[in-house]
Amino acid sequence: MPTRKAAPGRLLYAQSGGVTAVINATAAGVIEAARARGVKVYAARNGILGALREELIDTAKESKAAIAALRHTPGGAFGSCRYKLKSLEANRAEYERLIEVFRAHDIRWFLYNGGNDSADTALKLSQIGKALGYDIRCIGVPKTVDNDLAVTDCCPGFGSVAKYTAVSTLEASLDVASMASTSTKVFILEVMGRHAGWIAAAAGLAGGGADAPPHVILFPENVFDEAAFLAKVKATVERVGWCTVVASEGIRNAAGQFLADAGTRDAFGHVQLGGVAPTLAGLVKGRLGYKVHWALPDYLQRSARHLASKADAEQAYAVGKAAVDCALAGMNAVIPVIVRSSDAPYRWKIEPAPLDKIANREKKLPKGFIRKDGFGITAAARRYLAPLIAGEAPPAYGKDGLPKYVTLKNASVVKKLRPFEA
Repeated sequence: MPTRKAAPGRLLYAQSGGVTAVINATAAGVIEAARARGVKVYAARNGILGALREELIDTAKESKAAIAALRHTPGGAFGSCRYKLKSLEANRAEYERLIEVFRAHDIRWFLYNGGNDSADTALKLSQIGKALGYDIRCIGVPKTVDNDLAVTDCCPGFGSVAKYTAVSTLEASLDVASMASTSTKVFILEVMGRHAGWIAAAAGLAGGGADAPPHVILFPENVFDEAAFLAKVKATVERVGWCTVVASEGIRNAAGQFLADAGTRDAFGHVQLGGVAPTLAGLVKGRLGYKVHWALPDYLQRSARHLASKADAEQAYAVGKAAVDCALAGMNAVIPVIVRSSDAPYRWKIEPAPLDKIANREKKLPKGFIRKDGFGITAAARRYLAPLIAGEAPPAYGKDGLPKYVTLKNASVVKKLRPFEA
């Protein structure tokens, strides 16, 4: 059989921001699609920092089986980072360095897999080729558990964290209900969601009736009303015997302050949050006197590949494949997005969208998805959310009872340039 001749130029793929249970499925989609087209793929070690530092990984050193196993492996196989490029005018040296690295390794396509801030970086990178005289095509690849990217119906990574949240809410509530007569009366689950309450809303899938958990959902789209919250908890405990609360980390008071502001900021300039669940637990205990337990799943909610949504895993792979198709078709400054055509049965497709319609934009929970009392989700929200957690795609398990996840070789590409410290 004749050997397929590789296409001229290389494709560079990088992961950015907080990883998800299915971001590696996107990586698999990228690499497998590129291999099928005869294009060699490099990966940047630790996101855009790897590109700046010329720390590149040769994915050709990985077997077909290893790349396929990425579809069921959580974490970021090549490393990720939180690093936002400034404008070309503010930091021209970084852009010149990127072009220098691209030239040195004949990189013609750059695919950046991330969320809002990563889309901004991808957009900026898509513009540097013309400005600095190098032909580089840049494609954004959607990913975020927050589900807050504009244009796309949903974001790869969200469906799995939504499933984890709904299942955890249901299971923990059964535990609380069984012990409520002599022990915990209120259970509080804190979930991710700085400005958008998509993950908190997903908890609402755990139950349907008026007395089914979660009894209280706190959304960042609503101003936190302490008196109304405590009254709702009290009334629920008196009627049901116990109460489950799910709270977004980003809920704010009437003054616009995060309830859990830790007083520090992350690499993107975002306020770092110190834990809204213990704050709420203190309120309930201090004002109502109930025994309270709280939980902060943190990284667990976004890394739980064993409980991933099948729909989410399939979409994550599909956007990776589509990103390669966009790049090799000569597109620039676009991002493949998910377009929904039907709720039941759930049908979707992938289409390219302009990056400038997504970068620096944020999609919040629609008002029509939040119940009038502000503490639950509507039927419209259920219709939107339910298909995204549908199906299971469990990893294979070994004889030791643990999932069989892959660890790549991540063989480094030989550097050709002087060191650069971002």
